[in-house]
Parts: sequence; C-alpha cells; structure tokens
Amino acid sequence: MASAATPTRDDFAKLLEQTLGDADGFEGRVVHGTVTGIENDMAVIDVGLKSEGRVPLREFAAPGQKADLKVGDEVEVFVDRVENAMGEAMLSRDRARREAAWDKLEAEFTQSARVDGVIFGRVKGGFTVDLDGAVAFLPGSQVDIRPVRDVQPLMDIPQPFQILKMDRKRGNIVVSRRAVLEETRAEQRSGLILSLAEGQIIDGVVKNITDYGAFVDLGGIDGLLHVTDLSYKRVGHPSEVLNIGDTVKVQIIRINKDTQRISLGMKQLESDPWDGAAAKYHVGAKMSGRVTNITEYGAFVELEPGIEGLVHVSEMSWTKKNVHPGKIVSTSQEVDVVVLEVDEDKRRISLGLKQAISNPWEAFAEAHPVGSTVEGEVKNATEFGLFIGLDNDVDGMVHMSDIAWGISGEDALNLHRKGETVKAIVLDIDAEKERISLGMKQLERGGPSGAPSAAATSGDKLHKNAIVTVTVLEVRDAGLEVQVGEDGATGFIKRTDLGRDRDEQRPERFQVGQKFDAMVTGFDRSKKPTFSIKAMQIAEEKQAVAQYGSSDSGASLGDILGEALKARETKK
Repeated sequence: MASAATPTRDDFAKLLEQTLGDADGFEGRVVHGTVTGIENDMAVIDVGLKSEGRVPLREFAAPGQKADLKVGDEVEVFVDRVENAMGEAMLSRDRARREAAWDKLEAEFTQSARVDGVIFGRVKGGFTVDLDGAVAFLPGSQVDIRPVRDVQPLMDIPQPFQILKMDRKRGNIVVSRRAVLEETRAEQRSGLILSLAEGQIIDGVVKNITDYGAFVDLGGIDGLLHVTDLSYKRVGHPSEVLNIGDTVKVQIIRINKDTQRISLGMKQLESDPWDGAAAKYHVGAKMSGRVTNITEYGAFVELEPGIEGLVHVSEMSWTKKNVHPGKIVSTSQEVDVVVLEVDEDKRRISLGLKQAISNPWEAFAEAHPVGSTVEGEVKNATEFGLFIGLDNDVDGMVHMSDIAWGISGEDALNLHRKGETVKAIVLDIDAEKERISLGMKQLERGGPSGAPSAAATSGDKLHKNAIVTVTVLEVRDAGLEVQVGEDGATGFIKRTDLGRDRDEQRPERFQVGQKFDAMVTGFDRSKKPTFSIKAMQIAEEKQAVAQYGSSDSGASLGDILGEALKARETKK
C-alpha cells in the first residue's frame, strides 16, 4: 500500500485531474491559451492540458496579410481533441474565430445591423467574404447597385455588409454589399432632395439614355429628363440631342418627396415658339413646312422648330379619298400648306394640303362650262349611272336616265362597259359638293338646251316593242339595213327576223326603197335600234287570238288573222 511519502502513478493522475479538471470537457470548446513558441510557421500554444498544441500562423492573420504574433501573447483557440496520436493537443484558431464570429453575427443579424467583412475569394455565382472568422457568400447581383465588371479593386478591403440569411447548423451565411449602398444612397438622396426646389436651375451629367428620356446625375441623385422636355422641336430619340457624359443645364420641373423622383426639363430654359403663334400663323396663310410624322389619321408638318401642325387625312387631297396619308406624302418631304385653324392655348394648328393647290372642280368649270362636250373613260358602272374620268383626276356622273333615248335605264347601263371611252355633255357643275353631272343622250339632241333635231324627233318614237314603218336602205345576205321614216334612225333586221316561215326569211324578196312595218326589239351597244318582222307577226297573232277568240271556237287561224289585219288597215 502506497503512503503519502511515496505516491504512486495513480496518485499523480488524480492530482493532475484535480488541477486541470476533466480533460474531456475541453473538447469542442473555445479556451484561452498562451503562445510559448513559434516554430516553422507554426505557433506552439499552451492551453493548460497535458501537452501543448500547434496552430498554423496563417490562422492568426487576416486574408492577404501576415500574422502579428509573438511569444507570450494570449489567444483563443478551439480544442478539437485533447490528445492526438503524438500526444499533442489538436487546436484551431480558425474554429475559435468562427465560433466567436457566429455568436456575434447572430446577435447582429437579429438587430439587422451591418457587419464588417473582407472579400477574399471568387466562387461560382459570386464571392466569399471573411466576417472575422466566419465565411459568407456574396452573390454577384449583390456586389453593387449596378453590374460590376471588375471586382478586383473591392477585394481584400474591409467594408460593411448586410446579412440577408444565415443558418448556423448548415454553416450558411449570405450577405449583400448592394443593400448597404442602397441604404446609404437613400440617406444621401433624402438629404439632397431637401436642398432642391421646383423651378431651380442646376447642372448635371447625363448618366444613361433610354428610348423615353435620359437620366441626369445631379450630384448624388438622378433625375429623369423626359424626351418631350428635351426641346420644343420634335425629338425622335434622346440620343439625337444628348450623349452619355454630357454636362447639361436643366430645370427642376417636379419633385416627389415620397417616391424621391425628380422630373427635369431643358426646353423650359428656351423661349416658347408658341408665344404669339396665332398672330404669326393666321388663318388662310400659305406656308412651307417639312413632314415629320405620318399616322393613319394624317401627317404632321413642322412649320418651324417647335411648331407643328396636323394635316388631317380629309384635307390632304381633292380627289384621293380614303387613302392612307403615306401614299400622298412621305417623311421629310417639303410641302406647301394652308393654315385652317390655330388654337394657341391647346398648342394646335390645323393645316390643309389640298388648299395649297387649285380646286380641280373649279378648274374644270372654268375649262368646261355647262353645255360643252367632254370625253373620258368609264371608270365605274353602278346601279344608278356611269362614272366618267375627266381632267385633273375628277369624275363626272352620267345618270342612267341620261344615257340613251327610248330605252329603260337598266338597258341603257348595259350598253357601256368599264374602260370604254365615251363622249358626253356637261349638264351641271357643283364645285362645293364636288359633283359634275353629264349627259350622253343629249348629244343626239344638239345639247342640253333640248332643241331636238329631226333625227331625234323620229328617235323619240322608238322604244322597245313599238311598231314602226321602215324603208329598206340595203339588202344583204345577213338581212336588211332599214330606216325609220325619211330621216329617222337606221337599224338592221337579221335574216331570221324577216318572217316566221323559212320562205319569208329570204332577203332577196325585198327591194331597196320598199316600205313595211316591223317591231323594235331593242338597241345595240351603239344605240342603233334592231327590228323584227317575225316578232311583230307573233305579237299580232297573240293579240288577235285574245281579241277574236281562239282557234277552238270554230274560226280558222287565217280568219282570225284576216280580221286582225283588216282592223289594223281600218285603224290606219
């Protein structure tokens, strides 16, 4: 049995355990230690265990810097294991810093406070940040307010970050540098907005150009210079006037302190060309201008920089109706216009393009007064008449009742086709309503006055189904050329219309100068009448049967026709 004077090995173990406590309780904890030596980039640290531990010097240095450590310095380390296979304590300065950093970061994250860190590496999708021992992920979209092409100047520099998300169990921390910049910028904007006032004139630098305007830096806060406020004249795109980096003088139009938006203007610093426009552009004045824009409803014409007028589609052409303005004028074309209306308050000017040239209907009336003969092409045939193309692209209309004598309007319309060239007499001109009335049948009467010629007098009797007396002018194999009366209309009787029977259809049985009755069966395209003996015979037979009874009554067809002919001769 061992005595107190001669302690055994177990006694020493008990005394050591009483002095150091339970060694197993050291593992997984952050403890204080003392640097006892520096050997080959390793720091020897005594934490009060059976043996000392070794920690790489780089774990005591910030990223990109050297360790500032010497013998005797007090440090905190993390105990991974109390003793390894070599009997040394397994210590880690990084783990100690990480554990301490996590405790601090969790408290700061709860308070939404900013944390200091250093960007020290690049990974997929972003960068790594050292938060005093804890490693965080900085997404590429959270580096700056605007995309940054080169991040190298931002690396290895202590700067503030905002923790967006952290998970200690998984060891994940996501931080943002952009959130800090935006917050700082918002504070600066608020202070700068308080120093600005509407109507103030200030210098700025063009930072960005878009389709709708330009953003101007006013010294820490951006204002929008809308394209409509660049100039009084029409500006298609802001790049026509501005370039990025230009220093411009602008006026503050509006300030919205709630949204911190500032509206700027440049044209407000120029004289307004609309001042006195009503006196300068009086109604009826003929002006020259340039077509700046074409729409479906008209074209805009610039009379001077800053003043544009609208030529409505209805005021573009005398003759071209329902045509897109782009088929009449083109952009940048120089045109002559007439001022129709001026509204200085609404900054509107109505212009007329057709008023700058003579009215073609008035010009036609001067060149072709009522009663004159004109010639033109049939442009269109409608159910009520023919439209004839005349000089200066105007049209005249021949009503179907004025096409030909002695036939219905429907039959008269069938005498002519689209594209045919015809002659007519001017009956009436209404330049205000843009109407020209023409007559074709009046040419046969010697003019619109209505004094009929002898031929027309005979022609008045001619209408379809009329029975007239004709005189043979010429005998042909195909039929007979005949004339009504002595100086009436001439027409033709086809061979098949010379009689009902085949023997009667021989032209040689007729002689020049012979007179006989025939029926008007119609008119050809030249308005000459066509006759038929056969049609007259059939009509007389039907009339006789109706008047004297049918053949079933006992009277022969010859008796019936004989009575009919006798009655006609008696009537004559």
